[in-house]
Amino acid sequence: MSDFKSYKDLEIYVNSMNLFLKLHPQTLKLPKYELYELGSQLRRSSDSVVSNIVEGYGRRKYKADFIRFLVF
Repeated sequence: MSDFKSYKDLEIYVNSMNLFLKLHPQTLKLPKYELYELGSQLRRSSDSVVSNIVEGYGRRKYKADFIRFLVF
């Protein structure tokens, strides 16, 4: 893990961020009756994945914490 200078170097971060960037605009195109409930849930959950990777990377000194945040 010492090869990574930043969380942005992690493949899992790059993949999750790309997914977030593709998903977010699509959720805004949902029908009005799904836009606020399902759309909001999709946006929050995809953002949460990226946020947990970043927070876990910040705790990478403690391997168990890092793994726990990746599992979240």
